[in-house]
Amino acid sequence: MLYSAFEFGYAAMTPARLAAGFGAKFWRSPSNPLADTWVARASAAALDIFENATRRYPKPEWDLTSVTIDGKPVSVSIETALSKPFCELLHFRKTASPANGDPGPAVLIIAPMSGHYATLLRGTVEAMLPAHDVYVTDWANARNVPVSAGRFDLNDFVDYLIEFLQFIGPGAHAMAVCQPGPALLAAAAVMAENEDPCRPSSMTIMGSPIDARRSPTVPNLLAQERSFEWFERNMIYTTPAPYAGVMRRVYPGFVQLYSFLSMNQDRHLNAHYDYFNHLVEGDGDSAEKHRKFYDEYLSVIDLTEEFYLQTIREVFQEFSLAEGDFMHRGARVKPEAISDIALMTVEGENDDISGIGQTQAAHDLCVNIPPSMKVDHIQPGVGHYGVFNGSRWRTEIQPRVASFIREHNRAATLARAAE
Repeated sequence: MLYSAFEFGYAAMTPARLAAGFGAKFWRSPSNPLADTWVARASAAALDIFENATRRYPKPEWDLTSVTIDGKPVSVSIETALSKPFCELLHFRKTASPANGDPGPAVLIIAPMSGHYATLLRGTVEAMLPAHDVYVTDWANARNVPVSAGRFDLNDFVDYLIEFLQFIGPGAHAMAVCQPGPALLAAAAVMAENEDPCRPSSMTIMGSPIDARRSPTVPNLLAQERSFEWFERNMIYTTPAPYAGVMRRVYPGFVQLYSFLSMNQDRHLNAHYDYFNHLVEGDGDSAEKHRKFYDEYLSVIDLTEEFYLQTIREVFQEFSLAEGDFMHRGARVKPEAISDIALMTVEGENDDISGIGQTQAAHDLCVNIPPSMKVDHIQPGVGHYGVFNGSRWRTEIQPRVASFIREHNRAATLARAAE
């Protein structure tokens, strides 16, 4: 019922939303003699905020058409390398290679499937592009996937990662941002145990709940305080018509969004108050920066019921990977099987989603990776988002990740060649 009520509310607000849009244009119109007055600017700003708060936010564009390499612009095209019902593997192909023709080590960037589109990693991809051949998982909005496509759970997620790495081929590197850390570790363990030649040369896990018991945050505590049945009863709804996934049971993106907004409501209210003042004052640059952030932040996707609930149970309640009990296709996942995949973990000092130590736990599980192939980095002064986006990511974290990949790209190539 909640999903249908949400859709009904959106439809009911359409006339007011359209009126607000026209009203803002009226107050800003050059033909309006009052356009330069405070009343006109304030009225237009208020109507803008109302329109933005009630409209639907579509999937954002990547807007990555070129990258600078050695001081020269190089064009980039985004291609669908592999298409699956619940994900497209995107390849950011540099159409004009650098002077030596080498696009760099192949890197699979695994976007979180936690309510936002993969475009949330635009800054991550942009920083990695100059020196790497970048692939990204672009997860589908579950409400747009027909029921006939079947189910998709955490084990399917692991299978997708294995298939993507096999598609890219031997020697690739993998980078998991936030939620997919446990899935990447499981995929690497399965591939290592099977001696899969396409197992990654390295894996970088960033701000991820490998063991959510360490330094628990508000979301971690909520998952532990509530019963599994509570999440099943209160967080899962049926996709209504006219979406292609009608009748699919999902965890709606708008529920996740409102949860995150409520965690930091003062911050978001202040941001919109500042946005109002920027519009009134004519500070176009600051207003545009606000719009770009919220166009991305308010664009959300639904998750399948089975993926969401299994993640709650396995990752945040039973800690099955950390406990050595996570099962994949009838067999226990064995992180100890990993011996020749380099491991780097990255955490933010002020992360309020995945606390300090949760990602580091990967090192304790991968007991057979040599110390020389392990790196742990805690970035001072950043929160969850700052681990993979922003100035600290570009200037401090990404150079460390790139250096780690370069080092183990050479080592892995030599080791695999000797097999």
